[in-house]
Amino acid sequence: MLRSNREKQQAYEFVSIEDLVPQDHLLRKVDKYIDFSFIDEKVKPLYCSDNGRPAIDPVVLFKMIFLGYFYGIRSERQLEREVQTNLAYRWFLGLGLTDKVPDHSTLSWNRRTRFKDTNIFQDIFDEIVLQAISHRMVGGRVLVSDSTHVKANANKHQYTKQQVLQNTKDYVDELNAAVEADRKNHGKKP
Repeated sequence: MLRSNREKQQAYEFVSIEDLVPQDHLLRKVDKYIDFSFIDEKVKPLYCSDNGRPAIDPVVLFKMIFLGYFYGIRSERQLEREVQTNLAYRWFLGLGLTDKVPDHSTLSWNRRTRFKDTNIFQDIFDEIVLQAISHRMVGGRVLVSDSTHVKANANKHQYTKQQVLQNTKDYVDELNAAVEADRKNHGKKP
């Protein structure tokens, strides 16, 4: 039997994004242990409180960039599309089913203008990693490498322990390259 539009609407009113994201989803673990509220204090000097339109919550912007970094999404335009369609990403950002996702150009503008000559990305990345370490989410015990052209050495008693520093500059450079490629593909100036 077909339902009326009103019956369908009432059925949708009882759907919660909280119910749609699996309890064992990795982002639930991140949300449980990583407190992103420190971002507000870090970026406060970079925002004007009484000038212009209300800003998009900086925590949402940085959490979006975190999602891109965490899931290997190398384009802000693609990141916007992924957040539009992925319920777990929306839940993680605190967006409802009908909330508008921040535009990729807003991410890009903030990254290239507001945060340009700052260490804000590295500072935020470092704080997230420190929190993850304190909750034993990051241990640094696993190394994955592409060994296509490396001679195999399967001796488990001979290995080199090495600390690898990861910074956000490479990721930001990749985002900049994606913006430039996108502008070129759409016939826009650099």
